Amino acid sequence: MKSAANPDVFTAIKHLHKAIAAGGVDERLLSLVHLRASQINGCAPCVFASIASARKAGETEDRLHHVAAWRETPFFTDEERAALALTEAATRLQDGAAGVTDEIWDAAADQFTEEQLSAIILEIATTNFFNRINRTIREQAGKTW
Repeated sequence: MKSAANPDVFTAIKHLHKAIAAGGVDERLLSLVHLRASQINGCAPCVFASIASARKAGETEDRLHHVAAWRETPFFTDEERAALALTEAATRLQDGAAGVTDEIWDAAADQFTEEQLSAIILEIATTNFFNRINRTIREQAGKTW
C-alpha cells in the first residue's frame, strides 16, 4: 500500500524535526525515545530507523539491545530513565493506562530544561505519528524513505 506524496506533509515534517533539534537534547537520547515508542507500537520501520540513527550518533549495541528492558539494566542514566519513562507513559494511552503521572512528569522536569522537555515531548508525539502511519500503510523495515 502506498501513500500519495504531498510536499506540504514533507515540509511540515522538516519543521517538526527542526523544532525537536532546537531543544538541545542529545541526538542519542532522542533516538532512544524514538526506539522505545516504536517498540511499544510494534512499528518495525521506525525501530529499524531509530537503531540506525542511534548507531550513527555513537550509541552502543548493549544499550540498544536493552532499551525494552531499561528498568532492569545498569546501562542508562537517570536522565535517560526519566525520558524513557515519559516516553512509555505518553505512548501507552490505551486500555486504561495511567498516562503521564505526576511522578513521571516531575522526574522528567527535574532532569531537563523546559526547552529540552518540549523537544522530548515533540519527539514522542512525532514518533507515535510515524508509527501509526507506518502501521496503517504496512510499511516494511529496511526501506529508505
